[in-house]
Amino acid sequence: MVTADLLPTVDTAKRLGLLAEEYEKICAILGRNPNFTELSLYSVMWSEHCSYKNSILQLKTLPRKGGRLLVGAGEENAGLVDIGDGLACAFKIESHNHPSAIEPYQGAATGVGGIHRDIFTMGARPIAALNSLRFGKPDNPRMKRLIAGVVKGIGDYGNCFGVPTVGGEVYFYDCYHHDILVNAMSVGIVQVGETISATAGGPGNSVFIVGSATGKDGIHGATFASADLSEDSHEDLPAVQVGDPFQEKLLLEATLEAIKTGAIVGMQDMGAAGIACSTSEMSARAGCGMRIDLDKVPQRHANMEAWEILLSESQERMLIVCKPEKEDLLKAVFAKWDLPCEKIGETTAGGLLEYYWHGKKVAEVPANSLVLGGGAPVYVREQREPAYFAEIARFRMEDISEPTDLYQVAQTLWASPNIASKRWITRQYDSMVRTATVTSTRPADAAVVYVKGTRKALALTTDCNSAYVYADPYRGAMIAVCEAARNITCAGGEPVAITNCLNFGNPYNPEVYYQFAQAVRGMGDACRKLNTPVTGGNVSFYNQYIDNGKVIPVYPTPTIGMLGILEDWEQLMTLDFKAEGDLIYLLGESRNDIGSSEYLREVHRVEHSPCPHFDLEEEFRMLNVLRDIIRKRLVQSAHDVSEGGLFVTLMECAMPRQLGFTVCSKPSIRKDAWLFGEAQSRVVVSVAPEKKALFEQYLQERGQPFEWLGRVEGCRVYVDGEDWGLVSSWKYIYEHRLEELMR
Repeated sequence: MVTADLLPTVDTAKRLGLLAEEYEKICAILGRNPNFTELSLYSVMWSEHCSYKNSILQLKTLPRKGGRLLVGAGEENAGLVDIGDGLACAFKIESHNHPSAIEPYQGAATGVGGIHRDIFTMGARPIAALNSLRFGKPDNPRMKRLIAGVVKGIGDYGNCFGVPTVGGEVYFYDCYHHDILVNAMSVGIVQVGETISATAGGPGNSVFIVGSATGKDGIHGATFASADLSEDSHEDLPAVQVGDPFQEKLLLEATLEAIKTGAIVGMQDMGAAGIACSTSEMSARAGCGMRIDLDKVPQRHANMEAWEILLSESQERMLIVCKPEKEDLLKAVFAKWDLPCEKIGETTAGGLLEYYWHGKKVAEVPANSLVLGGGAPVYVREQREPAYFAEIARFRMEDISEPTDLYQVAQTLWASPNIASKRWITRQYDSMVRTATVTSTRPADAAVVYVKGTRKALALTTDCNSAYVYADPYRGAMIAVCEAARNITCAGGEPVAITNCLNFGNPYNPEVYYQFAQAVRGMGDACRKLNTPVTGGNVSFYNQYIDNGKVIPVYPTPTIGMLGILEDWEQLMTLDFKAEGDLIYLLGESRNDIGSSEYLREVHRVEHSPCPHFDLEEEFRMLNVLRDIIRKRLVQSAHDVSEGGLFVTLMECAMPRQLGFTVCSKPSIRKDAWLFGEAQSRVVVSVAPEKKALFEQYLQERGQPFEWLGRVEGCRVYVDGEDWGLVSSWKYIYEHRLEELMR
């Protein structure tokens, strides 16, 4: 008999984030009214963060099979890709947005810790971390505090845990002034066939909780992540978790050692919704149930109640299902690493989750009713084209006056926080720990990491220009995928799969849901074309702020984390100009296009304009040609044209060796569009003079458009014969601008 000490009502359900009809569905599932503990279970497991109830039908349209994929989206804690030589790569990206907006240091730190646990829960050792960050303008005092806290949280956790942070991206837009975005990605390596599944296996197995003791931090964190932020959100601070990277390092080593004992049937990280989530998902996967004694869970706070233990999101914890005859092996490993390892229950037949508190049953629910694909509700929300599209449609480039002083424009653009170096941020991250990062001293468009013991390397990137997605969710999401592929290819790799972190506003807003549905469609079309299946990730809705009744959503931000492979690390291609006299070419075509460019925003203060030119077939052909000319060593460097346009790309190629260049514009293109436009599917390459004929002949045979831009020479910048100064002067501004803003 279930104890019913607290008898909640539909109003209680609403306060916990459930809808009235969802409360009625819970009553129907149970055949009775739930008690408070049971209702709390459903409130976290049916939250958007855990159930994907407003997104799953859209996500199912994404390509989730094919290529090198071993484990696809939704099958395990992370995706798994075959990289050859008997090895696989586990990788995933997730958000920790709301916690970071409330408590930036712990919010960001626990985001890093949580995503690493998803990787080593599968038996893979994390070898690299990346991130994707969005903030408001960095000259705002509150934003300076948030930026500093997030960066320090990421750096401290990653540096102490001992996994290098090798790449990422940072943008600054006004729409992120209240709702910052903190997306963290982890990448690990495991032997094929030695992974661990997040399953309970079947009845008769032992259930252990290992790692840190359970406290009151993070309770209802999943529900908190599934609601709008407001002026009162700081009162939800207890919903923010607290991390301990040193404890996680011990947990990593103990977990990987325990796997080798053969004692483990299944294992799952305790992230969102804590014990509630791990017990229900592992049971549902196996079609069994569990009996759990919550009072046996190690606790670090006195007087905790059963429902608090069940929902706590205390960090550095795992749920392990163990073969009963091998319990002593498991305990011995965790004792060696001085970590708690407590048996809290066993798996049962019948599919029921039964939770006890000092011998008294406090909750009994069907495991399958809590999870995605089982009893959790699924919705398709109303869609409506955003009203601001009308303003975008009215944009005409002819209405934008072409500046007469392009040098001054270039300086203004160069000082934009979105263009300037993020060195102030990245120098706080250890990129060299484990000594496998190739690109820490060799600049490339993607991070490249050795796979030790082989000739292989992984190329890794996170990408999304949310301004493009705001202008056109479908095309903007395709661009996000293709820019990631372009960066991987420029670095000499072959794109093989993606993970995604889909950051949007409130799904009950028809305009937001339109953005979401169209972005998923665009992502899917691009991934199918490039044969880069989706391995998983997460959806983060409710990234909007309510200020005096006005709703301020973030730009739709479908962040792409992409994995690429270099079969031989010597295939690496860097972005820097190599020698004076080298010829500079543009793969792709210059276009009269300034849509959604940083130039248009920073110089002309125009927010609403079309997405830049993009054609998926054009991109696909260019990527194939680019890959071939890199492998044939026909080019000395490769760097894609993105934010800031051609001028910024050229400067980024020039700065590493402080080699200057001289370039000439194309007469048929407006000079501001030629220099600062962000039309897609373009890459700047440099070519040794002796390979000029072979290079041009190959491109002509492949039908690839290209333009000769100029040559590498001296240490100064010349544009159409005008002297724009020393590369070193531009470099100083580039490297110190963000630091100046953060003072």
